[in-house]
Amino acid sequence: MASTLRHAKVRPHRSAARGHANHGWLDTYHSFSFANWYNPDFTHFGSLRVLNEDRVKPNSGFPTHPHRDFEIFSYILSGELTHTDSTQQKSKTKEHSSKKATDIGPEAGETENEESDLFCRVRRGDIQFTTAGTGVTHAEFNYGRTEPVHFLQIWAIPWKRGLKPRYDRGHFSDDDKRKAFVPLLSPLRGGPDATPAQEKAAEPVIPGTIAIHADFVMAAGIIAPSGKFEYTVGAKATDAAKRKVYVHLPMTKGGRAKIRLDGRNGEGVLAEGDGAFVDGVNAGDKLRVESVGDAEAEVIILDTA
Repeated sequence: MASTLRHAKVRPHRSAARGHANHGWLDTYHSFSFANWYNPDFTHFGSLRVLNEDRVKPNSGFPTHPHRDFEIFSYILSGELTHTDSTQQKSKTKEHSSKKATDIGPEAGETENEESDLFCRVRRGDIQFTTAGTGVTHAEFNYGRTEPVHFLQIWAIPWKRGLKPRYDRGHFSDDDKRKAFVPLLSPLRGGPDATPAQEKAAEPVIPGTIAIHADFVMAAGIIAPSGKFEYTVGAKATDAAKRKVYVHLPMTKGGRAKIRLDGRNGEGVLAEGDGAFVDGVNAGDKLRVESVGDAEAEVIILDTA
């Protein structure tokens, strides 16, 4: 199929060009400069600042550490991750298709199969989200005995500093993601000038998603071999005409998944671990994604001004 976005520039970011560190308990790849790895060509893309693909071994994890003035979220690909943080608040679990919500939430002495107001366990299909704002401390741990947890850790630059910290969590089904790209995050209704009431309500522009303090949309889809999805740039969630889209194909199928963007061969074909910068696109443009490998491809879309 021929390109339909001739005005767009597609630049692949190959997996081998990512930063990589294996700490034993953590095997991590950095698409953008992070920790001890710095590459001036990969510092940020619009408001997208960090995209790490992490695997954490059983009975290990990130000890309590601080963050501030970033929007931080984790997309769970497999395994289970336990989150604790200084906000000590209940979060809401959102089912994308049915829009159900249930309270979840570790008190000392509880077993690892219980949950309380002070922690959250996230699993396949879950995304957890933290507005670090004025400052939070949190920890992420894999309490599993045998299975590593594989997830994407993503940071976005918020539209202003000094926000009130907040934690949220949503669940988005694989069944829905096998039908089309499913939006997971969208901007907070009210934007940078949101009122205190809007901040408290945390209502996103796209219903059923998690609200983020940035002109930023995240979506995910699972495309069967020979299947084709279309993503609408901007997702009808923003007034900004000029957009940037980053596409990432996680390493989930042992190298058997592969995609092609906008019908382009060469720079438009991505293998597992690869990403692509899609620049010069406008809100409303249709980005076609084809699965051209031997296994279904789980595709992550990060759409920013």
